[in-house]
Amino acid sequence: MNIARMMKPISIYLFSLCLMVLGTLSAQAQATTDSVAHPSAQAGGTVAETSKPMADEAYAAGDYQRAIALYEQILATQGEAADIYYNLGNSYYKGEQIAKAILHYERALQLAPGDDDIRFNLELARSKTVDKITPLSEVFFITWARNFANLLSSDAWAKCGIAFFLLFIVAVSAYIFGRKIAVRKVAFFAGLLFLAICIVANISASYQKGQRLNHTEAIVMHPTVSVKSTPDKSGTDLFVLHEGCKVEIKDNTMSNWKEIRLPDGNVGWLPAEAIEAI
Repeated sequence: MNIARMMKPISIYLFSLCLMVLGTLSAQAQATTDSVAHPSAQAGGTVAETSKPMADEAYAAGDYQRAIALYEQILATQGEAADIYYNLGNSYYKGEQIAKAILHYERALQLAPGDDDIRFNLELARSKTVDKITPLSEVFFITWARNFANLLSSDAWAKCGIAFFLLFIVAVSAYIFGRKIAVRKVAFFAGLLFLAICIVANISASYQKGQRLNHTEAIVMHPTVSVKSTPDKSGTDLFVLHEGCKVEIKDNTMSNWKEIRLPDGNVGWLPAEAIEAI
């Protein structure tokens, strides 16, 4: 009795079942995302159909305050979207509100880290800020890994991981049930490659998701703010920051004060109201 021949149809059945389950889960996830991201569609769809064209029209006409109000309404009713954050950032930039422009460019970049237009406008807005901080040097591998993870969004990395996991299953099946030595060799090395890419994609997706959910970075929103040595108004002034400066929130346990760290390593405390988390 040829066991391999008996197992082959079973493997095909299990693989087909796996594809059906993954397809069902993907469809359910997409339906959930659509219902959350576009709640206005359940109430007639008027906001989804009219707000963005109206906001774009207001922006094109130079009515930036109205454009800002409409883009904010879209975000409040339909959920986050990179293009809306980007357009909102452009509106704030045209209205000469540089700190808010930087904040929303940063939020857009978290959702679409590979978008060159967002990066260009963000750097343009940063060039208009007062603080020019030189970051500490770091090991090149860390910089390379972070830049690589930022090539795609968390959703794109997750889809990439699923795709290569399915390819890995195909390669394993080909290796187990393949009759020719050459086919099994190719399937073996291809399976290792697909598994490695799947792992990298999942790590990158986890990193991107953490960046979006942890809110460990913030933008200074006040024109000027004194950074203190202690979380108290009587604390010693260490240095002064200006609006638009990007900081890392080191200690987020207090409600009225936040300990922040600058890219150059300087650390201090400032009022929570002076910054807004990305």
